[in-house]
Amino acid sequence: MLLVTAAIWGFAFVAQRVGMDYVGPFTFNASRFFLGAISLLPLLLLIKPEPLQAGRDQQVSDQQGGYKKRMPLWLGGFLAGLLLFMGSTFQQVGLQYTTAGNAGFITGLYIILVPIIALLWGQKTGKHTWFGALLAVLGLYMLSVTDDFSLAYGDLLQLIGAVFWAGHVLLIGWLSPRMDALRLSIVQFFTCGIISLIAAFTTETPEIGSIIEAWQPIAYAGLLSVGVAYTLQVFAQKEAPASHAAIILSLEAVFAVIGGYLFLNELLTMKGLMGCGLMLAGMLVSQFEPKSKHQVETAH
Repeated sequence: MLLVTAAIWGFAFVAQRVGMDYVGPFTFNASRFFLGAISLLPLLLLIKPEPLQAGRDQQVSDQQGGYKKRMPLWLGGFLAGLLLFMGSTFQQVGLQYTTAGNAGFITGLYIILVPIIALLWGQKTGKHTWFGALLAVLGLYMLSVTDDFSLAYGDLLQLIGAVFWAGHVLLIGWLSPRMDALRLSIVQFFTCGIISLIAAFTTETPEIGSIIEAWQPIAYAGLLSVGVAYTLQVFAQKEAPASHAAIILSLEAVFAVIGGYLFLNELLTMKGLMGCGLMLAGMLVSQFEPKSKHQVETAH
């Protein structure tokens, strides 16, 4: 299920590029996230609300010197949707100036950025993360740095977006034990859709006819990338360890390159291919965390 999820997300970069032939980036994002949120609504009838981990909340609050009121769902969903809007905006606008393959690999750097940004919250990270980051930076240089030693514009936008994706992952990691994951996702997708719609009417001229022309890429990005892939990920990660899931989902970047080659005739130079290889190696290495004897015992 995780491999299918990675494939859906990887090929979504193709749909996102094709969609830009008909509508602007904000119109596309508004359409896909509204569609994705609506596609999840039937699951409310099938999936019961998740039990909240009150004990864990109490433990965290006690460590901080007192109990704090749980964040309401609407606020958590709004904050997550705001970060989702920022990440998807930089990604979608950047896709006008770079390939689907480049976008997939650079976006995938959020896997390495997450533990690095977490240092600001006092979380420690191991040597494997720094080594993975070094490989990824080297790969990014080979893939995206031009002859005049500047980062290609579209790739720069993808890199900025990756920072917001990393922030989104960290926020979701904090929110998910405190509120129902399905309802949180629906709220954040509607939030992202509403903000994208406001931006579309401010900077673009959304037209129903253009949206209808782009129905295929919008349907893929909304129904499959958001609705189906999200559902698969939720069920799969109930069984798969988080580190294994991250490694498999990082293959999204590989599927983005394959999709760009098959459907958009995008080709990478040997230097670009080597850069992609180093970035993928960095993503994988960053997930290799040796377990202590105690960790192995408690894991079983």
